[in-house]
Amino acid sequence: MLVADAAGVLLQRNDAAGLLLPAAVPGARLADVAPDWLTAAHHAMHHSPVRKPGPDAVRPLSGEVDGRRFEAHPSTRDDGTVAWWLVDDTDHQLTRDALHMERERTAFLVKSSSRLLSSLNLGRCMDVTAQMAAENLADAALAISPARSGRLPVVTCLRGGAPTTAHEAVNPDDVPGLTEALRGFPPVPSRWLDPASASKWMIPEGFGPVGSIVITPLPGHGVPAGALVLLRKAGSAAFTDEEEVFARLFAARAGAALSAARLYAEQTAITEVLMRELLPPTLHQISGVDFAGSYRPSQNHERIGGDFYDVYPAVTEGEASLVTLGDVCGKGLEAAVLTGKIRNTLHALLPMADDHQRMLTLLNTSLVNSHHTRFATLVLASAVRRGSSVEVRLTSAGHPKPLIIRADGTVEEADTRGTLVGALPDVPARSTTITLAPGESCVLYTDGITEAQGGPMGDTQFGEARLQRALAGCAGMPSEGIVEHVQMLASQWVGARPHDDMAAVAISAPRTHHLSAVNGRTRGRFTT
Repeated sequence: MLVADAAGVLLQRNDAAGLLLPAAVPGARLADVAPDWLTAAHHAMHHSPVRKPGPDAVRPLSGEVDGRRFEAHPSTRDDGTVAWWLVDDTDHQLTRDALHMERERTAFLVKSSSRLLSSLNLGRCMDVTAQMAAENLADAALAISPARSGRLPVVTCLRGGAPTTAHEAVNPDDVPGLTEALRGFPPVPSRWLDPASASKWMIPEGFGPVGSIVITPLPGHGVPAGALVLLRKAGSAAFTDEEEVFARLFAARAGAALSAARLYAEQTAITEVLMRELLPPTLHQISGVDFAGSYRPSQNHERIGGDFYDVYPAVTEGEASLVTLGDVCGKGLEAAVLTGKIRNTLHALLPMADDHQRMLTLLNTSLVNSHHTRFATLVLASAVRRGSSVEVRLTSAGHPKPLIIRADGTVEEADTRGTLVGALPDVPARSTTITLAPGESCVLYTDGITEAQGGPMGDTQFGEARLQRALAGCAGMPSEGIVEHVQMLASQWVGARPHDDMAAVAISAPRTHHLSAVNGRTRGRFTT
């Protein structure tokens, strides 16, 4: 305790104050023996135009004395003197500072996890990693991915700046600790890393000399996701052991996010490749026969499903091209997997495409003996040009009957029926052959169109009768226009309601004249 009068003259002290401030003896001026912060507070007690001496005139103040922190509690006496009680608050202040720092770091880790996991885009995760590290851990940061094609993908960010991306053709072995970090080995303590070892490509333009450097791995899911490099300028405080541990905590979160983003990118690329193989083909005119197809999956976010179609051109001129259109039980990815198997099997059976029954039997055997429990309906169509007409042989395996659009607008059902494939040991089917005159078409479709629920009340099926009326208005239309018209009407009918996959294929005899082959050797052609 120290007691001083209004003039700042020390009147009294206790033994504890004497040990803390040996020069503070009665009669000495407080300004000569006490720290400045205490002297200024005592002066304010008596000379402030706002505050007057009183028991609550000044709140407890704090400051340092010989490297320790003290709180000063004033007590004003009746004679105007002030007694200052000094309380050692060093340990409490260290605890408060540590708690505040821990709260800030926890908040930073929560924020970084949220930002890193908010996107599965690998480039964005790299940018966020470098930017957050530069703003909170160092003066500059580099997020480095494992090398690709001999180059290191590097995202660099200065504090207060925007991240930039580059692909450096460098050898990681030239930077001590970088190769180990990229392989997922434990980080090398910063005190063992010479700042001068930082290669030129690692130092952002305008950064200046490097004062200290930290290189830590970005651990991923089973494999390293890259490395994080932290740089501080010369003159800045070096990294402490505690800061390096905290950097590794951040790196663990960043590495997990980068690993997830990289895995997602790889799976997306694989899915894209597989989808390209499963997507229905673009159809066109083949050997004087017009083909067109249209497909709409059951979900707008999906690109493939259980409906499919293919056209296999004839190997030899004058032979029939094979058209297949089918509907696998179910929808979505599982149905698409079986769709892919059926399409591949049919492709392998092309040498016997002239025998529909045999193709269906062999396909059925393949499906029945597999682990799949789904079945499918199918229609086969062999189309060949005969003069100005097109001859089509049709075979249905549990599928809706194809519809023929005649030139006068009449719509006929093809007389073919059969058993669906993949469910029973035998698949008997009956084939029929039709002839299409110029301008006439044969439409193959899946029940996703006729069974589409919609209309004014939302619970009425599109139905076969409505489909036939729609096709009657398509007489003379090209094949592409027919399938687009059918899909448009079906889509309008269901609106935004749930629906099954929808597929349609049109086979048309174009309004053309046939020119004979020259010398009987080259292919003929067709012209209007």
